[in-house]
Amino acid sequence: MEYVLAFAGSNSSVSINYELVKFTSSLINGHEVRLRDMANCPFPMYSQDIEKENGFSNSLVEFKNEIINAKALIISVNEHNSYPSAYFKNIIDWLSRLDAQYLVDKKILLMATSNGGRGAIGALEVAEKMLTRFKGDVVESFSLPRYGENFDKEKGITNSDLAKIHAEKVASFVKSIS
Repeated sequence: MEYVLAFAGSNSSVSINYELVKFTSSLINGHEVRLRDMANCPFPMYSQDIEKENGFSNSLVEFKNEIINAKALIISVNEHNSYPSAYFKNIIDWLSRLDAQYLVDKKILLMATSNGGRGAIGALEVAEKMLTRFKGDVVESFSLPRYGENFDKEKGITNSDLAKIHAEKVASFVKSIS
């Protein structure tokens, strides 16, 4: 059974990017969506020494297999000082060492949110470059600024203009995988 894998690039138990991924996943019709909470997925900081000494963890291999077996991905990256978090970069480092082909031709809806007015656009831009380097196909991207003002956990995106843009991006993504 083909599925869409959805996750945030954050390991925080209170991740606003995970909330955006959950909301977006609820809008996907006609496809099974598997939502993965990365707060439950600790990975050691990548180093050649750790790789040489311990190899690749079972949880990393399982995550890579989930990605490879997915029809498409929905990812929302968090931002630390205008860049994706060290956690997200670390995941990419581990996955690329395990299998540099893990994203080849994978359709991706890439998103980011923050409480600031730029909506984590810096992290979004860097993450897109990282993912396309490994041949992922970022079909659509979306930035949600001022999360606290523009998002409600029960209602989703509350700003009508941003909600419309988001819905259009989601529809385009779904069309690309149908």
